[in-house]
Amino acid sequence: MNRLAGATSPYLLQHADNPADWWPWCDEAFAEAKRRDVPVLISVGYAACHWCHVMAHESFENEQVGALMNADFVSIKVDREERPDVDAVYMTATQAMTGQGGWPMTVFATPDGTPFFCGTYFPRANFVRLLQSVAAAWRDQREEVVRQGAAVVEAIGGAQAVGGPTAPLDAPLLDAAAAKLAGEYDATNGGFGGAPKFPPHMSLLFLLRHHQRTGDPRSLEIVRHTAEGMARGGIYDQLAGGFARYSVDGHWTVPHFEKMLYDNALLLRLYSQLWRLTGDPLARRVARDTARFLADELHRPGDGFASALDADTEGVEGLTYAWTPAQLVEVLGEDDGRFAADLFAVTEEGTFEHGMSVLRLARDVDDVAPETRVRWQQVVGRLLTARDTRPQPARDDKVVAAWNGLAITAIVEFQQVAALYASPQDEDANLMEGVTIVADGAMRDAAEHLASVHLVGGRLRRVSRGGVVGEPAGVLEDYGCVAEAFCALHQLTGEGRWLTLAGGLLDTALEHFAAPGGAFYDTADDAERLVTRPADPTDNATPSGRSALIAGLVAYAALTGETRYREAAEVALGTVAPIVGQHARFTGYAATVGEALLSGPYEIAVATDDPIGDPLVAAAHRHAPPGAVVVAGRPDQPGVPLLADRPLVDGRSAAYVCRGFVCQRPVTTVEELVAELG
Repeated sequence: MNRLAGATSPYLLQHADNPADWWPWCDEAFAEAKRRDVPVLISVGYAACHWCHVMAHESFENEQVGALMNADFVSIKVDREERPDVDAVYMTATQAMTGQGGWPMTVFATPDGTPFFCGTYFPRANFVRLLQSVAAAWRDQREEVVRQGAAVVEAIGGAQAVGGPTAPLDAPLLDAAAAKLAGEYDATNGGFGGAPKFPPHMSLLFLLRHHQRTGDPRSLEIVRHTAEGMARGGIYDQLAGGFARYSVDGHWTVPHFEKMLYDNALLLRLYSQLWRLTGDPLARRVARDTARFLADELHRPGDGFASALDADTEGVEGLTYAWTPAQLVEVLGEDDGRFAADLFAVTEEGTFEHGMSVLRLARDVDDVAPETRVRWQQVVGRLLTARDTRPQPARDDKVVAAWNGLAITAIVEFQQVAALYASPQDEDANLMEGVTIVADGAMRDAAEHLASVHLVGGRLRRVSRGGVVGEPAGVLEDYGCVAEAFCALHQLTGEGRWLTLAGGLLDTALEHFAAPGGAFYDTADDAERLVTRPADPTDNATPSGRSALIAGLVAYAALTGETRYREAAEVALGTVAPIVGQHARFTGYAATVGEALLSGPYEIAVATDDPIGDPLVAAAHRHAPPGAVVVAGRPDQPGVPLLADRPLVDGRSAAYVCRGFVCQRPVTTVEELVAELG
């Protein structure tokens, strides 16, 4: 009997017809293991994971393997995106036992959930031998197995400890983090480290803010070079926009084709801020097309943003995306086919498998003659039309609260920057306006979905699907990312309810997630008890729960003037500070928020009758220091603390600039405002 048919997780549903007798994560599964006196096999993965699909096809869909699993184990299937707390506990155990981790993750545990053997992907023959060996060890060497499990739990308990050393995250530490990143920078290809190469969005956001604060040209150069390398590489979809999870090589050429919501949200923020600070046309184009990808490919009307597009199409990586020169000619004709092959580095030898190539941008298209740009755009449109007739990757359409929060914040920032550069004279002004309108609608839809579906009795739920909220409780990153998003939406709309919702989330987090010494656990004090309570301070693929919450606290404090939230943020940031200078690549979001606190952050209120078109508002956004909050609207607007007691000056719009709750006199000209923000 397979019990996954009623799951909300697309990943679990992929396994609903397996011969393996899967259970979802639940107390009943562990009770069944105890009743049968057998170990638990915990398999953790996610819907867009290529090697999860491979192991499923090789092993979990196999009748003989399923029979072995059913005979000697209670098998539990876990979606890591739905239950990040479960994933965190057992990934820490896997890394402690093997020195590495990844998905699919394969864990054998006692009936109380204590892990005693961990690994990742196993080919079928190896997996069969492993099942037989673990079953024999459970029967014949039970004492040793239980002792090993206890040692693992003790080890991972130490790894997740809180209450360690603290230090102020001050300018010297942030300067050291920037220097550390510069020392690890790949000057040839951009980014950090070698293959596989992941987009370092949070580190680059930090370096942008560091450049703003210090004027350091090296930080800006690292960001620009890496952003250009990624945007020209195969990791970026040259036809439809959007970034893949990572490149399998060190030069951004061949991606692992899954497209994750969180990567694209964070990269949209990066390219939007790079565009704001430099006016770079490449950053503008990539920000626009990434926003369009989020709105067109991941958003569903009346719902939030879906989690991902799959790495595979019909079990084959790259089937949708790769091309040969002959295929280009077939779609475009001889002349445009050769033009496209040269433009996108499509060769007879190929850059991928079987003579296929992943499209890269080998030539400039942002600063070229208008006729070349038109030809490029026409070629892109025709290729995309042809590609749309191919089989398409599956979509993981569950809505994850934290990742939707990241997307909302990113689209707000994109819209703010797009408004600065809006010009009817731009050759693609209509396209930019269309993308902005569609992205705005998707973003507001997602925010309403979080507020009405994911908030249940004042508490956040982690996931929903098809408008139905799931059972898993929200973890710390959900509270932090959604609170930050609601603060961003308050700034964009001037609506007080978003700020009220953000405050409620932050109050809940402060009450239920607090740990000794000002740190935070990743799970609430009334959440399901696991073998350890996770509290990871490091930023990895997404901001850590701690960094995300700190960001929300900082923004909320600046918008409301309530100092206790800022104080909580400063103390919590101090628990991360000791690792920032040494491990800058894994504390990028913490350092990004640290730059905001060091900057002030600035609180900018523009009292105006025209919050959209007022030049003071545009100047505030264009010249905003790191982490600044900007609110514009009529004085004393209900629910908007920054506009309270902030009147017009002699009937004219006025900008009020404060820094760390210390305010300057109001100014009425753009020149005066820019001087105060400088």
